[in-house]
Amino acid sequence: MIEFKDVDVVFGKKPERAIPLLDQGMSRNKILERTGLTAAVRNASLSVAKGEICVLMGLSGSGKSSLLRTANGLNPITRGEVRLETDQGMQNFLALDEAEKRKVRMERITMVFQKFALMPWLTVAQNVAFGLEQKGLEKALIRDRVMHQLDLVGLSQWAKKKPSELSGGMQQRVGLARALAMETDIILMDEPFSALDPLIRNQLQDELLRLQEQLHKTVLFVSHDLDEALKLGNHIAIMKDGEIVQHDTPENIVLNPADDYVRNFVAHTNPVEVVKANALLRPLSQMPVENNEYCLSRRHDYWLKLGETPAGCRVRYGDQEHDLQNWSPGQTVESLGKQPTRVPMNTLMKDVMEIRYHTGHGVLVVDQNQMAGYIGDQDIYHAMLGKLFEED
Repeated sequence: MIEFKDVDVVFGKKPERAIPLLDQGMSRNKILERTGLTAAVRNASLSVAKGEICVLMGLSGSGKSSLLRTANGLNPITRGEVRLETDQGMQNFLALDEAEKRKVRMERITMVFQKFALMPWLTVAQNVAFGLEQKGLEKALIRDRVMHQLDLVGLSQWAKKKPSELSGGMQQRVGLARALAMETDIILMDEPFSALDPLIRNQLQDELLRLQEQLHKTVLFVSHDLDEALKLGNHIAIMKDGEIVQHDTPENIVLNPADDYVRNFVAHTNPVEVVKANALLRPLSQMPVENNEYCLSRRHDYWLKLGETPAGCRVRYGDQEHDLQNWSPGQTVESLGKQPTRVPMNTLMKDVMEIRYHTGHGVLVVDQNQMAGYIGDQDIYHAMLGKLFEED
């Protein structure tokens, strides 16, 4: 849906002067000393898939907002391409003429700003309707769409209020409703919750995830908060000095940091709140097979007998055989019996640990109605230590 290809962003007069210095690998500070130019983004390549939330994060000045703003032309690109999916397929945004760029901004991509950017003289409903009016839609359609979006974000009863009558969190909900009302496939969000207190910020993060489950937008989200990035992102791109250091899933960012910079970022992150079963499991393909049974733990004489479906699988513990019970997110662990349990791939590590403790058994992981792998104590210990599984 969005693709950044070898993007350089340089601020200052005649930014092309920095290109040969960038190619030489000169540091940002040296380029600034020699030319007075700021290399905000350098050689950034990144793909954001349709329907995912990708979080750009890094310290202040790392280039995350500078890269985000190239996606809709707010920041000029010195070199490289930003390709967006349009009705004509993937197109280089910078190669479009002004009329085509305006059309893309109106129909394909919207933005939510950190400072809300609401017009104080308009009501909540009028703020949400503003972009739709610029598109020239009929008044009845605008009214219906505005009220639908306000209902989605829980602000229907505030439609006639002015922004000054709303809290900061409610104002940001208006900004989100305004972006959603445009019904574009791509939403850019530049630190939209960072000005809010922690409780309201957490509520709006939950709100965004709830809306994303319904709407499946492609979201590029800038944040300096690792906890926020880990909570929201399907993928995270960590930036330093204008470069993308690591682009990966939240689980791999935590378990397999690319370098010391990323490792320091995640050093104080609790993996149980981030890592999911798909990153913890040992695949069945890596387990020894004897007499049509998969060896889950030779030390404990623990074996898996496959059935035609996961529901038909059984676990043998010594001479005792056990049926598998099912657990789904949202279900209480206390409702489970003392027997092996199968869980979906997206089960959080904290839930896996609770199931292991409550049932007294390791956890089997299912992917699309097929048994995918197993999580035992050793897998959990290694994840907590930030290590990959190693056979002992």
